[in-house]
Amino acid sequence: MTYSAILRDKKGNKIVRVQFERSGESGTELAEGVLPDCVIVRQNGYTDEEAKWLEEYLRDNADDIMERAKVISNPLKWL
Repeated sequence: MTYSAILRDKKGNKIVRVQFERSGESGTELAEGVLPDCVIVRQNGYTDEEAKWLEEYLRDNADDIMERAKVISNPLKWL
């Protein structure tokens, strides 16, 4: 799982994009979710059932992922 820094959507709302990646029989399989909505917006190689599980994972871990995204959103904290 990887995640972005805090971004802004078209409406100006703060979001974080979360990507799940694994090796599959036909290559790399991806699923991309968006916080704070906790929905999978794109998937390739994951079943609908797996996407639902990933959405549950996002809901259960949204606060932690958002906190981690805040850290990488402010490069001044890196110094």
